[in-house]
Amino acid sequence: MTTQITAPETPSAPAFGAKASGLFGIPAPVGRALAAGGGVLTVAATFLAWTWTAEFPGDLTVYGYPGGLQVLVLIGGVLTTLFALASHGVRGVRRIAPAGADAAVKLAALGTFATAWYTVLAISVELGGLVNLEPGGWIVAVTSLAALVGALALPFERPEPDPVDPDSTAWEKTAHRLAHGWQTVKAAFASGSPRPLRELPSWAEILVVVAILALGLTVFTYGIGTSYDELFIGFLLLAGFGFAALNKAGLVAHATQITGRHQNVTLCGAFVAAALFPFTQTDDQYATLGVYILIFATVALGLNIVVGLAGLLDLGYVAFLGVGAYAASLVSGSPSSPFGVHFPFWAAVLIGAVASLVFGVLIGAPTLRLRGDYLAIVTLGFGEIFRITANNLDGTSGPDLTNGSNGISSIPNLDILGFDFGAPHSVGGFTIGRFANYFFLMLVVTAVVVLVFRRSGNSRIGRAWVAIREDETAALAMGINGFRVKLIAFAVGACLAGLAGTVQAHVTYTVTPEQYLFAGAIPPNSAFLLAAVVLGGMGTIAGPLIGAALLFLIPNKLQFLGDYQLFAFGVALILLMRFRPEGLIPNRRRRLEFHDAADAPAALGRTGA
Repeated sequence: MTTQITAPETPSAPAFGAKASGLFGIPAPVGRALAAGGGVLTVAATFLAWTWTAEFPGDLTVYGYPGGLQVLVLIGGVLTTLFALASHGVRGVRRIAPAGADAAVKLAALGTFATAWYTVLAISVELGGLVNLEPGGWIVAVTSLAALVGALALPFERPEPDPVDPDSTAWEKTAHRLAHGWQTVKAAFASGSPRPLRELPSWAEILVVVAILALGLTVFTYGIGTSYDELFIGFLLLAGFGFAALNKAGLVAHATQITGRHQNVTLCGAFVAAALFPFTQTDDQYATLGVYILIFATVALGLNIVVGLAGLLDLGYVAFLGVGAYAASLVSGSPSSPFGVHFPFWAAVLIGAVASLVFGVLIGAPTLRLRGDYLAIVTLGFGEIFRITANNLDGTSGPDLTNGSNGISSIPNLDILGFDFGAPHSVGGFTIGRFANYFFLMLVVTAVVVLVFRRSGNSRIGRAWVAIREDETAALAMGINGFRVKLIAFAVGACLAGLAGTVQAHVTYTVTPEQYLFAGAIPPNSAFLLAAVVLGGMGTIAGPLIGAALLFLIPNKLQFLGDYQLFAFGVALILLMRFRPEGLIPNRRRRLEFHDAADAPAALGRTGA
């Protein structure tokens, strides 16, 4: 008997028609030449003056030396040119686009265009009109637009429209056309699967890992050190589109493969790169942001055990950070403490971590039999109860324990083995200030939390957490003690949050109830912590760390928006969740959950046509 075997269709491949064309009716060779030429001319335009006065930040009046936003446009122009040459098939350059260069050049050109035109418009608005533009400003506006038009003219296979129900209303037909238009735009920016990455010698792959970490440190240092609002917005535009272009080109996938082969080297290198951050700063200003980002990221990683691994929705997690901070502050020699004791740091750390663990068990034991929304409501109530209780323990409404709304103040700086964390120190000719000292200490705490997360996630209990998250009923049927497993996750997460809280108490000098809200403009709070886990990628190590860094840094840099700060921030989160719902750095399981198949076709109409 002969069995005929046919190759199945790839589920992720959309149903495309035979016609391939670009968004603009320009021949493909002309479009590629226009994209490459526009990129080269954009790079050249950055060496010209864009305005005649130095009143605009960054001093864009100098010829031959790009400054401020010109540097960002220069980088975007270089990326656009390289990807355009790769699209041409130029030998040696094709390797930078293992998944194809067409989608990458479109995104790179779009990012360059957005940054250049934002700069031109900002000059015109802030200085009072287009008359303030020098020839360089006009040239970069035209060349970046030409590069974008050429890139969008590159051909792609257009999806066939779904049949229209004859009985549809005018609004339904309009919605159908809009949906098809959106599918066409998505197809225009779609890319293929990257070419297989051949295995390099170990030393070469380690050098690639070092280069990736160096690039990450450079980008983070530049972003956190942007000195004015216009530069930070330009940085966000270029960084967002640039990362998307690298991802579409397949470079991110190859980088992930290489770092996955050397996980221990990547992890150690990431901590070394983070430790170098204070040495890249000229003062303690940005080390302050660094230590607060580490506190926020460490707590988010602890929450990732509860939410990302065990699948328990906790809306009051910031309370465990507060328990650790209050417990440590009460025994660290603060004059506001009713106990009047000053324990060494290691004892305060143990007290803070154990206190949070005990509270985690006490709260989790009666509530973890609940599921879903009911568990979320109970944890939200616990977070508010903690804050209100801490506010009332002022000697009037209750026992004098937390000093009420004034909190525990004047918490002394740490002194570990004679090293005063409150005094500046000189290391290799660099002056390390107070916040840089705490940055290094918090880096050690973060390393401990990462180690606990990694070891527990790969252990038997970690696999039980994942089983409970995926299907609790099936896990119980397989013999897993669901209540015990969830209680362990709750206790471990609470303990790690308390560990970070002990350092936070000394960094902030004062611990007050208003620091531990469910939601607010300033992280850490429960809403921002949960957003950091979901935004970064649930169940991963790097995801919550990067998500927390972005969620702390971006609001801090958007303060010039005033009352519209949270609005703009919320819109950015909505867009990110719409276009990358699995998070910035998802694990393999979540990536497959969201991208295992192409988007389903439109629903059938009334007639079933």
